[in-house]
Amino acid sequence: MFEAIRVGSAAAELDEVLEIDHARLAAQAGASMPPARVLLISDAEIVSRLLDGHPRAGLDLPFRVLAYEGTDGPAVAYTDDAFLRVRHGLDNAEALAALDRALDGVLARIKVPTQAVPVEGLTRDQGIVELVSDHGYRDTIDRLKQAVMGQDDTVWFGEINYAAEAREVGRKLQPATLLLFGGPAPGGVAMAEYPRLGLDAFCQKLLVYEDDSGQVRVLFNSIAALAQLHYGEAAKPHRMLDKRLSETFAAAIARP
Repeated sequence: MFEAIRVGSAAAELDEVLEIDHARLAAQAGASMPPARVLLISDAEIVSRLLDGHPRAGLDLPFRVLAYEGTDGPAVAYTDDAFLRVRHGLDNAEALAALDRALDGVLARIKVPTQAVPVEGLTRDQGIVELVSDHGYRDTIDRLKQAVMGQDDTVWFGEINYAAEAREVGRKLQPATLLLFGGPAPGGVAMAEYPRLGLDAFCQKLLVYEDDSGQVRVLFNSIAALAQLHYGEAAKPHRMLDKRLSETFAAAIARP
C-alpha cells in the first residue's frame, strides 16, 4: 500500500520531501501503536502559487498522504484542495485544481479505501494556534529549533524554506519556513487509538512567517482540535501535548 503511494507520487511527478514510519519510531522509543506511515510530497510551482498571498496555508503543505491500519483494515488519509480552501480561505482556483490533479495521480494507484480530511463543520483557522514572536524571522527560527532539540524525546526531521523554493521556480513569496519534528514516544501514545493524527502529529509542523507588516508569526496545529476533527473527540494525551507545545514555543520566542 505504501509503495503504491510512492509509485503514484513518482507517476504524478511530485517530489518526495519526507517519509516517516510512525509505528517504527514509536516502537524504538518504547511506545506501541498500529502501523502508520506518512509521505510528504510536493511540487514547488503548485505550492508557491497556493502560498502567494496566503502564507498561513504553509502549515498544511506540502501535500501529505498517510497509510495506516484502521479499525476496518488498511486505509489511506490525505489533505486535499477543499481542506485548504476552507481552513485558509484559498481562492486560487487554478492552483487548487492543479493540486487536485496531482493528488488524483497518486491516489489512483491505491487499492485500499482513501479518505480526505473532513471539511464538514470546518471553519477558517480552526485548530490553528498562533503566537507572535518578539524576535526577528531568522532568530525566531533558530530559537524554536533550539527549544525543540532541547527536548530529550524529540526527533528533528528538517525544514522547508517556502520562499527559497519559490525563487527556484521564478516566484516571490514573503519569508516563510516550515519546521518539521516529532516526539516518537508521546506521539505514539497520542496516535495509538487515533492513527489519522499521523497526517499532522508526530511529525509536528511549525510555521514561521513574516506578515505584511513585518511581524513574525508562529503557527502550529492543536492536536486536540485535530483529534476532534478526525474522530469527534480528544483524549488527555492530546491536551497534554498541546499544553507542552504551547509552553515550549511561547517561552522560546518571548523577549528575555
